[in-house]
Amino acid sequence: MKVIVVGCTHAGTAAVEQILKKHPETDVTVYEREDNIAFLSCGIALYLGRIVNSLEDMFYADPTTLEGYGAKVHMKHNVLKIDTKNKKILVQDLETQDIFEDTYDKLIMSTGSEVGIPPIGGMDNPRVLLCKSYDQAKKIYESALNYPSIAIVGAGYVGVELAESYANTVHDVTLIQSRDQILNNYVDDGLSDAIIEQLKEHDVKVQLGERVSEIEDGDQLTIKTKAGHAYKADLVIVCTGFFANTDLLRGQVQMDGYGAIIINDYMQTSDPDVYAAGDSCVVKFNPTGELKYVPLASSAVRQGNLAGINIFGNIRKYMGTQSTTAMEIFGYTLAETGLTLKKAIANGINADYVVYHDYYRPIYMPTNDMLTIYLIYDKDTRKVLGAQLFSKHEVAQSANAISICIQNNNTIDDLAYVDMLFQPNYDNPFNYLNLVAQQAIAKEDAVKVE
Repeated sequence: MKVIVVGCTHAGTAAVEQILKKHPETDVTVYEREDNIAFLSCGIALYLGRIVNSLEDMFYADPTTLEGYGAKVHMKHNVLKIDTKNKKILVQDLETQDIFEDTYDKLIMSTGSEVGIPPIGGMDNPRVLLCKSYDQAKKIYESALNYPSIAIVGAGYVGVELAESYANTVHDVTLIQSRDQILNNYVDDGLSDAIIEQLKEHDVKVQLGERVSEIEDGDQLTIKTKAGHAYKADLVIVCTGFFANTDLLRGQVQMDGYGAIIINDYMQTSDPDVYAAGDSCVVKFNPTGELKYVPLASSAVRQGNLAGINIFGNIRKYMGTQSTTAMEIFGYTLAETGLTLKKAIANGINADYVVYHDYYRPIYMPTNDMLTIYLIYDKDTRKVLGAQLFSKHEVAQSANAISICIQNNNTIDDLAYVDMLFQPNYDNPFNYLNLVAQQAIAKEDAVKVE
């Protein structure tokens, strides 16, 4: 069987490795238009913040890795056209400019995502930069060395991480967000406020409810907003989200309204010989059961692996995702999974939440840290829908535990009494995940009494 993989970041790399480990006889050809693969863009902030010394450390594989498995890897080759009806692709070698055709039995689309470029005047200014790829990260790093003040447009994960990185490297930082909170896809208002407080304590100027309309050139750049305000900076980094890079298959396979490829439980598109994985396609979002566009490296790796399994038949189903993520900010861990309360209500769910705020282990221990947990649940079914955790204590793995609860349709009653270890170094006789669920039960019991 001949397999062509178009695009080779996280999903493409995982697919190639899976195919050739299990089926080394397979003819696998990779076409990648960049000169690198498997770049961890989530590590850009670590590099910009001088936590890691080399951006090259953010590559966990290279073309020779895949060639070692037996793949034919063509770097700096741009796929110009895919003809699914005749199973052909048109490719250009970006170094020689030669154009040629290739054919496939199965095709895996793992072209990833592109940075969304908002309709803002002045985006073509050389001091206005985007942040996702290796080359973009290098440009940001080199530019920031020469500019003391930086404005970041967009306060999602990337924007907040960059704000922290530049605050830690003694830059003057302004974070501009169009919404009335930061990290709106990940946390509810209370935790947004707590993180904003941390940013402000480290001299980051946070501007909420400010939609940027234009960036004017000058000795300093002037960032104008629709509210009529203006902010000054030497350098602007725009982090306003991503969109699926799927133009090659437009009109040939089913896509959602945002251009993300729709897949079934086996990573298969509406064309049975075309599979998709990673940021080019939707995920099954388990808290609501809907197909949704959520570009995450963790999902990309799993989907790529499954595409590599399932091109040989419907072997292993995709379990979906809770979109579990985490970040470190000024010594705190923020981790979350599933739905926020706002998102749950917007999806028509009769949802509620409780907030647990206490020490993570017994007060007699010589050191301790406060822990905040937001637990979101369905009042009708009592199912756990989501959680957000914030502490100087490492709580990322607790978000993984809640993710499993959501995956398995567990209720607050299950979580309240599920077996968890007790050891004073780590927690109380009831783990804090038990305790926050017991708090939710008490809240629901009080409603019944009324």
